[in-house]
Amino acid sequence: MFGTSIHWTTFFYLLLDTVIVLFTLYYSTRKDSSGYKRFFYLGILFITYNITGGFLPIENFPGPFILQYVITYGVAIALCVYIVYYLYKEYDIVVLKYNSSIRNLAILVSVSFIILFLIPYFYTSSLKSSRLLFTIPASIIAFLFLGMFYERISNPSNPNEYILRRNKLSMISVASIALLPVLTLIGDYQWLTFTVMNASFYAITIIEIDRHLYFLENKTKMYEVFAMSKEQAIHSADTKIIYENLTRREIEITLSILSNLSYKQIAKDLFIAESTVSKHASNIYKKTGVRNRRQFISLYRKKTK
Repeated sequence: MFGTSIHWTTFFYLLLDTVIVLFTLYYSTRKDSSGYKRFFYLGILFITYNITGGFLPIENFPGPFILQYVITYGVAIALCVYIVYYLYKEYDIVVLKYNSSIRNLAILVSVSFIILFLIPYFYTSSLKSSRLLFTIPASIIAFLFLGMFYERISNPSNPNEYILRRNKLSMISVASIALLPVLTLIGDYQWLTFTVMNASFYAITIIEIDRHLYFLENKTKMYEVFAMSKEQAIHSADTKIIYENLTRREIEITLSILSNLSYKQIAKDLFIAESTVSKHASNIYKKTGVRNRRQFISLYRKKTK
């Protein structure tokens, strides 16, 4: 397309991702939330991935030929690690424990790329064999992570449809990451590889839209917590969506607490540790000027009478 190696499907995804990022940039200027910034950075990484993977390699690129693959693989690795980081930070879906932090994951993948791809290439000058050495172990690790992720969030008996939708879409996102090494190993089918990878971004985008609609459905209830009266809450509910200085995750916890769910039930619904719920709840109570759960619910009940 346009005399380059980019496929028309990749170009379409590039345009669509750009529209999403521009809308996010516009929206984030009106809402003070780190979550929107993280989503913006995620979109920028997908745009960069589409550009580098779509247009490279090219013949007149300055520098050695392998440099183009270092760029494309480097961007793809950064994107995959950031998707996992995004799921950890936005939804508290922690899969890797002990010393397997996001930073260590990034270091592991980067070192593996150097040892299993770059060094063999410099010795053999064979792109095919170097790709084989790197993608096979990467595929095994990726599918092991996918299995752990599925085990972590799967709970068919969970009655919370909002959370169930989120976790199904999160599975699509992680599955896309797991499939990337396999697709790279199969060959240069750009339309297939970029369709699978961009599906990850669109799944997360749907999650964020769904969360926004969920907040809109419950905005009056939230404003009753902070407003002086129920009438004031109703009149002010259509002017804001970020309630006071609560984060979006804290808003979700707040709505669960106001539904009289225990920390244990909330943890089960959100697929997170009970200690994580307790930590979020402590932040909520501090920000709303109460000491504990009992005072928080009591204050809410007084304002809704």
